[in-house]
Amino acid sequence: MDRNETTYIYIYAGYEDERSLRVLEMRSLFGTESETNVLESSVKIDPSRSPFIKERIDVILEGESMEELLDKLAAFQVTGETFKVICVKNGEVAFENRRTIEREVGQRIKGVADIRNPQRLLAVMHVNGRWVFGDYVKGESVWFHHQQKPHQYSTALSTRLARAVVNIAIPNPTGIKAIDPCCGIGTVLIEALSMGIDIVGSDNNPVILAGTRENIAHFGFIGDVKFKDMRDITNHYDVAIIDLPYNLCSVISPDEQLEMLQSARRFTDKVVVVTVEPIDKILMEAGFEIVDRAVAKKGVFTREVIVCR
Repeated sequence: MDRNETTYIYIYAGYEDERSLRVLEMRSLFGTESETNVLESSVKIDPSRSPFIKERIDVILEGESMEELLDKLAAFQVTGETFKVICVKNGEVAFENRRTIEREVGQRIKGVADIRNPQRLLAVMHVNGRWVFGDYVKGESVWFHHQQKPHQYSTALSTRLARAVVNIAIPNPTGIKAIDPCCGIGTVLIEALSMGIDIVGSDNNPVILAGTRENIAHFGFIGDVKFKDMRDITNHYDVAIIDLPYNLCSVISPDEQLEMLQSARRFTDKVVVVTVEPIDKILMEAGFEIVDRAVAKKGVFTREVIVCR
């Protein structure tokens, strides 16, 4: 994640029942949120990190009107590569008008246009009362490619949810050491490793760990996964992601939940907990302060994602 003077415009997509989780991820990644599907920030991230970000525009020029923007574009030049202009959809400009805008903008740029195989993508968009122009970056649904694993677990987090949770827990991976101490089949680990995050996993169920390691290796990642109970973790980590056990094979009492979270309080500074049960009281008893939260759904399951320090 970089910070500089450039303005970055992120275009979000997603279902309405994901809104709570999407907004929590916005706050974590950018320190702010948006009531619409567009967010402006000086924070630069790869849109493929988020399961919700569809596109990014790195703003180069802007104008209060299209005429002003076109005047400024007369001095803009693309050298050494071909280009294509995309008018990004935002609900304010009709389809046929977007095609006209693309032609007008493209004609003002000095350079070689290539509609089919451009080397550089440029975008124009009407946002927050003005027109902007800049480099265009399309997000890739990386999480989608991780859905088909050799080993599945019916109540595991979806890869989409797992990716959002990783972003909420670790918005800036630089220098961060993370752990998933209830890693299960490795859904969170795979998403984190795909982003280059320094994360290890452990679980107290030895039966599933061979499958966990195979799942990680299936996508070409190398991950440290150990058979270990949370109470036996001695290393310290900057953040822990804990999907609390809840299925019929992993029924745990409130006392056991408290013991798990007290152990986490000992080995981490920050924890993001995913739970299907209300656990505010247990979190506070374990010594954590709840700083943010969201609701996430998967089929019949309604989960809470709770950020604690």
